[in-house]
Amino acid sequence: MSQKYSKTAADYLVWSDAMNLIRKLARDGNYKMSLLVSIGCFSGLRISDILALRWSQLLDTEEFTITEKKTGKQRTIRMNPQLQKHLKDCYSHIAPISKNAPILVSQKGTIYSIQRINIILKELKKKYRLRIGNFSCHSLRKTFGRQVYNMNSDNAELALVKLMELFNHSSVTITKRYLGLRQEELLETYECLTF
Repeated sequence: MSQKYSKTAADYLVWSDAMNLIRKLARDGNYKMSLLVSIGCFSGLRISDILALRWSQLLDTEEFTITEKKTGKQRTIRMNPQLQKHLKDCYSHIAPISKNAPILVSQKGTIYSIQRINIILKELKKKYRLRIGNFSCHSLRKTFGRQVYNMNSDNAELALVKLMELFNHSSVTITKRYLGLRQEELLETYECLTF
């Protein structure tokens, strides 16, 4: 639970910083967190859906389908070859008890709690000197959204419609607010003024 009057909205990582973090975590032997960050950034899934994933859903497949816990809707995720390779590397280093095991199991043998992952992410922010304000589980989903939007900036409206569908938002306006675009657009108004 957050402190009274504290900011709880998650910020996003710049894509290059997120990819560097994935590589550094793997290099440092922290394959579980490298796996978490990569799946979060490449899928845009909520943390509750990531924690429910099992190795059998992800290995040796190009796509997988889940039923989202929050919305109850089915969603299919396609994984690119780089992510598939990273998943295999993480699997071999983590060495779970079986392919049917959850992907994120703590040293105690239980699935990580959302609160524990948020604590770990804050520790990673400090350790790796990440340029992000509030780094939490939801930051990974927002990082995915911002990257999809940025990569399709030549057709921003289409990118927003795609993200609206992927995120199951009821309108593009909500998606823009979610990604922080509305606030950026408003602040750019001040930059067009000259002295």
